[in-house]
Amino acid sequence: MNLLSLEIGEIDVEALPRDRSNLDAEALMELRTSIALHGLRQPIEVFTAETGYVLISGLRRLTAIRQLHAETGKAHYATIPAFLRTPADLPEALAAMVEENDVRSQVSPWDQGRIAAATVADAYFPTLDAAVLALYPSANKTKRSRLRLLAELADQMEGTLTNPELLSQTQCIRIATALRAGFSDLIRAALHEQRDQSPAAQWQTLQSILVEAEEALKDPTPYAPGRPRRLVTPHAGLKIRRERTAEGWNLRFTGPEATGMMMESVLEEILRMYEPA
Repeated sequence: MNLLSLEIGEIDVEALPRDRSNLDAEALMELRTSIALHGLRQPIEVFTAETGYVLISGLRRLTAIRQLHAETGKAHYATIPAFLRTPADLPEALAAMVEENDVRSQVSPWDQGRIAAATVADAYFPTLDAAVLALYPSANKTKRSRLRLLAELADQMEGTLTNPELLSQTQCIRIATALRAGFSDLIRAALHEQRDQSPAAQWQTLQSILVEAEEALKDPTPYAPGRPRRLVTPHAGLKIRRERTAEGWNLRFTGPEATGMMMESVLEEILRMYEPA
């Protein structure tokens, strides 16, 4: 690989989907301090495209250098050393980016799945399986299976979870498993009812659903087609979902039609169904 010195403004960081949804502010500050004291120890990696130089790996390093240049104006922060790579195509460049970050730095479980889902959405790969195989070629069968679950999670829940990059691998896998078990509508409905929640509050909201999903996967009892009905929408203004609790079950009614008078009617109907003959 050739080593170049590039102007920081001529490097395109948007041409490829990145495998980091957010850069940790504290870690970035530590990197900036290290660069200011000792210089940049590891060059970034780029390749050439029609748009110019495209970043493969080193987003944190480039971001730190750009911030230092903006704050100090020092000339030696106006350029950055970069290895010029020659990937055969964009999918190969993506795989190189993911491989470098997978080895050198901690990428959240959510972001591991998100990059696979993003590359399929952008038509770099035809399927999630193909994306996982290409982006993580050295992963064993167990890890690929886990990455496939994470990719499904990101594909289905993008924009629904608050700061999903803060979720642990165990949390991500539990949600993804519930999605596979057919609980996606229930999960979205529960999160929609309490929008703008913190990650901790969202996780608490999902607990009963995840427990039910895990119990359902262990229960071999067959249901009739279309059952069990975990979420129903009789009218546009009414949504009813069942909710597992430690003591039993709740029926949760939401929407403008969920009024006190409706609850009276529901209770009357329940009494009629179960009162002694």
